Amino acid sequence: MDLGEAALLLAAGVAAGTVNAVAGGGSLVTFPTLLFTGLPPIAANVTNSIAVFPGYLGSVAGSRADLAGQRRRVRGLLPTAAAGSAAGAGLLLLTPERAFELIVPFLVLAATATLAFQDRLRRLVGQPHQLSRRRATGSLHVMVGLASVYGGYFGAALGVMLVAMIALVLDETLARVSALKNLASAVVGLVTVVVFALFGPVEWLSVLVLAPATVIGGYGGARLARRLPDTVWKVMIVAFGTVIGVILLISAL
Repeated sequence: MDLGEAALLLAAGVAAGTVNAVAGGGSLVTFPTLLFTGLPPIAANVTNSIAVFPGYLGSVAGSRADLAGQRRRVRGLLPTAAAGSAAGAGLLLLTPERAFELIVPFLVLAATATLAFQDRLRRLVGQPHQLSRRRATGSLHVMVGLASVYGGYFGAALGVMLVAMIALVLDETLARVSALKNLASAVVGLVTVVVFALFGPVEWLSVLVLAPATVIGGYGGARLARRLPDTVWKVMIVAFGTVIGVILLISAL
């Protein structure tokens, strides 16, 4: 890695940490940047998953005020997120390179569509405030579990997926949903770090450059997110998700 590539990765890490905290999808920056440095897709994905993990911790720190009153909910979701991400990471290591390239864009676009058409989907499954407490809790675990499998498989747009699916079943502001998203993302990130460090083709030098930068961006982005109205949140997240999906689809074809 030369100085130019290191500077590029450093800038990408700060940008990705910020975007992950605000709307999710920061790997739109880091994943293509790693590909640009010459890594093959699965190696770039594995390296990216490890590198952005510290940024998730920064996001949790920055959004901790919005976790107030959600302690019981958080305790229940942590094992679900861990199990789902372990399954997804294992699946990735068994996936052929070409199949990985073709599947990922559709997963990203599906996550974005879930958020974009959230109101219509709610009419099908019932508004969150109309769900019984037991049904809401069960639905939340299903949503976080599915999103965590996705996150273990491919980290890009994990935030988009988590926000879309959590907001579908919880009657909370997007700022509080985002706080849950940040915590679940951190759990997914921790599991993938362990699995990929042991079994994945990690480019550790790139991780050392990217990881500190994502912490700075993640903390600053989470602080910014608390000041954004819900409408702006949704527009930003849908826009990020759409761009991510289209870029990855074009790259795969």
